[in-house]
Amino acid sequence: MATARMTVVMITRDRREQLLETLAHMTALVDAAPIILVDNGSTDGTADAVAAAFPTVELLRSTDNLGAVARNMAVERVVTPYVAFCDDDTRWQPGALTRAADLLDQYPGLGSVTGRCLVAPDLHEDPITPELRDSPVPGPDWLPGPALLGVMAALSAFRVSAFREVGGFSRRLWFGGEEELLALDLAARGWWMCWVEDLLIHHEPSRARDSTLRRRLGIRNTLWTLWLRRPVRSAARRSAVVLGSAPADLTTAAAVLETLRGFPWVLRERKVVPPQVEAGLLLLEESQRRSPARRYVG
Repeated sequence: MATARMTVVMITRDRREQLLETLAHMTALVDAAPIILVDNGSTDGTADAVAAAFPTVELLRSTDNLGAVARNMAVERVVTPYVAFCDDDTRWQPGALTRAADLLDQYPGLGSVTGRCLVAPDLHEDPITPELRDSPVPGPDWLPGPALLGVMAALSAFRVSAFREVGGFSRRLWFGGEEELLALDLAARGWWMCWVEDLLIHHEPSRARDSTLRRRLGIRNTLWTLWLRRPVRSAARRSAVVLGSAPADLTTAAAVLETLRGFPWVLRERKVVPPQVEAGLLLLEESQRRSPARRYVG
């Protein structure tokens, strides 16, 4: 069972009804694990509703929207060796938490495992799936699935010691593609990440989202991550690809402006990944270029 080995960390903001449904699912799992929830300054009564309906959930109330960094705050309280991230619109399926804990038990060099995402209502595979299943990144023979150099937080479980070693999610990036920098830092420290076909998570995308804001942040954070961790030639080439795939509109322009404003700290904190990690990233470029999941629209 996952109970003694895994903690579920969730973040939410202004999605009360969907969150309550997700908590009902997660607490009813046969392998349910303790849950730490951070409410990112909701104004719709989310925190009070959770406190009333789910008293066993450890609830942290933030007056501000901390974005992905709220996960770091929750992980500080985790006492189990592993943590599974779950969004208010994603639901780990029966046995998935146990499966993730078993894999992390079995392979001490594994920093994280990422599951297969099925999107409601018809449970089709998320568009990112082929990129993960067919990852060309070379990995050791013992790895229980395709090696990854990027993860999706709400579909992944992490070794807490590895997560803390790299400092968790960047406060600079806040939210939107924040996992990419974390994954590169894990790889640079020698931790392996992989995708596991039979580790299932369902996703019911919330309608309560600002697609334009997410696109702006996604472009900005992708560009920052490139210049924080890739060699100059690779960063420049990939930046051109990212901007070439984005609509030529005010949102993209705002993302570029924010990126440029952040360049002083990016250059101060720049630390290029080791050659073996960069080699894997080069192998990924073609599949990323073709992936519908990486089109900056909205």
